[in-house]
Amino acid sequence: MTNSTISKTLDASPTERSTPAGTFRHRAALSVLVGLWGVIFFSALFAPSILDDADATHANAARHMALTGDLVTLHVNGIRYLEKAPLPYWLAAASFRTFGFNTFAVHLPQAIGVLLLALLGFRWAERAFDVRTAFYTGLGILTSAGVFLFTRIFIPEVLLSFFLCAALYLLLRSLDEASSSVKSGTFSSAAYAYLMWTALALAVLTKGLVALVFFGGAGIAYLVITGEYKRWLTLKPFTGLLLFLAIAAPWHILAGLRNTGGMNGHGFFWFYFINEHFLRFLGKRYPKDYNKLPGYLFWSLHIVWLFPWSLFIPAAVVVAAKRWKARGAAFRFRLKPLSFNGQTVLLLALYSAFVLVFFSISTNQEYYTFPAYLSLLILLAAALNLAERGYAEDSTSRRWINFAHAAYAVVGIGVSITLAYGLWRSRHIPFVPDIGDMLAHRDVGNYTLSMSHLFDLTDSSFAALRLPASLAAITFAIGPSIAWLLRKKRRHLAATAAIALTSTVFLIAAHIAFVRFGTMMSSENFAAKIQQLEASGAISPQSEVLMYGDQAYGSSIPFYLGKTVYLVEGRSTSMLFGSTFPDAPHIFLSNADLLNEWGHGPRKVLFVPLEKRDIVDQLLGSDKVLLLDNSGKALYTDRPLDH
Repeated sequence: MTNSTISKTLDASPTERSTPAGTFRHRAALSVLVGLWGVIFFSALFAPSILDDADATHANAARHMALTGDLVTLHVNGIRYLEKAPLPYWLAAASFRTFGFNTFAVHLPQAIGVLLLALLGFRWAERAFDVRTAFYTGLGILTSAGVFLFTRIFIPEVLLSFFLCAALYLLLRSLDEASSSVKSGTFSSAAYAYLMWTALALAVLTKGLVALVFFGGAGIAYLVITGEYKRWLTLKPFTGLLLFLAIAAPWHILAGLRNTGGMNGHGFFWFYFINEHFLRFLGKRYPKDYNKLPGYLFWSLHIVWLFPWSLFIPAAVVVAAKRWKARGAAFRFRLKPLSFNGQTVLLLALYSAFVLVFFSISTNQEYYTFPAYLSLLILLAAALNLAERGYAEDSTSRRWINFAHAAYAVVGIGVSITLAYGLWRSRHIPFVPDIGDMLAHRDVGNYTLSMSHLFDLTDSSFAALRLPASLAAITFAIGPSIAWLLRKKRRHLAATAAIALTSTVFLIAAHIAFVRFGTMMSSENFAAKIQQLEASGAISPQSEVLMYGDQAYGSSIPFYLGKTVYLVEGRSTSMLFGSTFPDAPHIFLSNADLLNEWGHGPRKVLFVPLEKRDIVDQLLGSDKVLLLDNSGKALYTDRPLDH
C-alpha cells in the first residue's frame, strides 16, 4: 500500500470507503460487544463483597445519600467527606434505592459506564473510520487489563472518561455539522454544541475541575492548530456556558454554603478547590495520604493497562509516520481542511498527550490516566486496521504486526510458565479458602498507590488459586499462538478476535482470583459475625462497635452494619478534615480513651486489622475475648458473651 493510498484511506469519509471483506456488519458487531460486556463485566457484579478502603468508603458515602436524601454533603461514617464530586454517589445512591445495599448495586453504575464508553468508542470510530475499526475499539475497551482492573472498585474514572470523550466527540460533530453541505438529519450543529456543554458539566460533577483542564487543553489546542477557532460561535459559547453553569454550579454553591467552619476556618470551597485540586497537583495536599509513581513506571505501566492492545503501539507508530510522510511537507507547515477522521486523529492525539503529560507532572495514582484509554485505543484500532490492509503489500506493516504477535506469544509463554511453576510449588499444599492467612503483611493504611497490595502475594497463595491460575496458564499457552497463526494466514479479523478472546478468558480467571481474595480485601464477614451475635442475643444491638486505626482498614464494616463505628487512633486521612467541623460526631478515641472505657458501660466490640494486632495485643493484653480471627484480622469484645 503506497503512502498516497494510506492518506486517501484515512481521509475518506465512511460513505466513500469500501467495506473490507469479512468486516462485521454494524448490528452484528454491536451485538458481539454487548454480549462480551455481559460476560466480562455484568457477570462480575455479584462478587466479591464490597472491599475495604476506597470501595467501601465511597459506598458508605452513597449509602448515606440514599438513606438521608442529602444530595449535597457527602458523609462517611458520620463525618463530612468533602473531597469528591457528587455524580458517582448520586448514581450509586439511586442504585441502592432500586436494588438494595449490596455489591451489585455499588458497581452497577461502573459496569454501565464501561458499556457506554465502549459504545461511544464504537460510534466515534465508525463515523471517523469504518465498522471494523469501531469493532476493534470496542474490543479494546472491553478486554484491556486496565479498564477491567480499575472498575473493580468504586472510583469515578470510567464515568469521567465517558463524559469527557463524549464532550470531545460532540465538539467535532458540532463543527462538522456546521461546515457540512449535507446534514446528517440527526441533530443540528447547535444541538451538538449544547450536548457538548451538558457532557462537560456532567464530567465536572464527576471528578471536578480536572475535566475542564483536560477538555479545555485539548479543545483549545485543536481549535488553534486547525484554525477552527474562527468559528468559535458555532459552539454556542454564551448560551452554552449558561447551560453548563445551570447544571454544574448549583451543587458547588450549595456544598459551599452548607459546609463552613472547618479546620482553621476553612470550609468546602478551600478544601475542594484549593486543597483537592491545586495543592494536590503541586504535591502539597493536606493530609499527604497519596504518592507519585516514578516516571519510568508511570509511562511503562501503560503497556500493562492497555494490554494486550498496547503490543500494537509500534505498528501504530509506523502507520502514523507513513501518514505524516504521505501528507507532504506542505501539510506540516500549512494546515489544509481535514476530513472527520483527520480531525479525530488530531483531537484524540492532542487529548491523549495532554492527559498523560499532565499526570506525569502532577501527583498520580495508577488509574489517573484512565480518561486517555479510549482515545488511545481508537488510534490503536485505526492503525491496526490500516496495517492489516497493507499486510500483504507493505513489508513494514507486516513486520511490526508480526512483532506484536511475537511479543504476545512470548508474554503468553512467560505467564504460562510462571503460573505453572507456582502451581507446581503448591501441589502439596491443601486448598485453604481464607487466602488472607497465606499472604504476607498487607499495610493498607500506609499504602499510597492503589495496586500496592499486589506485591504481597507469596508462592503458597497458589494453593487457593489453582482454578484461575490453571485457566489463565492454559489460555496464555494457546491463545497467542492461535492468533499469530491466523494472522499468518491473513485472516485478520479472526486473528484480532482471537486476541480479544484470550484476554476475555484471562479476565474471567482474574475475576475468580479476585473473588478468592475477598476475605482478605473485605471485612464483610466481620460485620456478618456482629449481626449474627446480635440476632442470637449473644450481644445487644446497643453494643458499641469500634475499629482500631484508619477507617480504610475496615470501611466495609460500617457499610454492612449500616451504622457509625468508633475509630481508635483513626483521626487520619479522609476522616481528618471533616472531623474538625463543630458538629462532627464524637467517634474518635485515643488509646487512653479505649483503656478507660474497655470493660465499662455498654459492651465494646473492637475490630483490629492485621497491621494493628501487635499494638492492640500490647495495649489490652489478655483483657479481651476473641470473637473471630480471619485473614489475620480479629474481632474482640471486652467481656465474655454470657455477661
